[in-house]
Amino acid sequence: MLAILKKELNLFFATPIGYLVIAIFLLINGLFLWVFKGDFNILNAGFADLNSFFFITPWFFIFMIPAITMRTFSDEIRLGTIEIIKTKPIGSWDIILGKYFGSLLLILIALIPTLTYVYTISQLSATPETVDYGSMFGSYLGLLFLASAITAIGMFSSSLSENQIVAFIIGLLVSFFMFYGFEAIGDLGSVGNFELKNLGLHARFINIGRGVINTKDLVYFLSVTFFFLFLCKTNFDLKQ
Repeated sequence: MLAILKKELNLFFATPIGYLVIAIFLLINGLFLWVFKGDFNILNAGFADLNSFFFITPWFFIFMIPAITMRTFSDEIRLGTIEIIKTKPIGSWDIILGKYFGSLLLILIALIPTLTYVYTISQLSATPETVDYGSMFGSYLGLLFLASAITAIGMFSSSLSENQIVAFIIGLLVSFFMFYGFEAIGDLGSVGNFELKNLGLHARFINIGRGVINTKDLVYFLSVTFFFLFLCKTNFDLKQ
């Protein structure tokens, strides 16, 4: 698995792809939060918090992560190298997890520089003690779990087609539905006492972002991640 992970990271950073993804993510975030005048601008909000960042970043993930993962299996299928990989003395799960953690690590690297926003907020606050660090920690944790789920969705989408653009579109649509689709359906009503929006990524992300870590939310994210990785493995095995 580690060999596959290193290979994926080398592919990202041996070409401009990895640097470009990180730069675009940080640039767009920075422009919306600190430059463009609007509802997301922290300097114009009148109070020091990162709610704008945690609101727009999941939407960036819906586009960015499928773009990162679209080539994980599509290229292997198109070039025929998937058959070569299968001849190696390594299990299917090792291949899947190696590619998965390689993609996820790139996303985490992109998130690390945004931790400077936390310091900036503490400096902007008139009384740093009032900054809700617990909520920020919960929201960052929520972003981590959200990224893990969307990465699994993106890899599953990549295993469906040898065309990267098709894989990207499928990943984007499935990610959008999992994030906001259940939210929209939930607005139409509920099934008994169960709210349908709780089946979506958005509601669970909001729950964690409140700073209260609920086991049910963590189990949900882990279940969604494993489900799509399992579908990815199933497709991978069928291509033998």
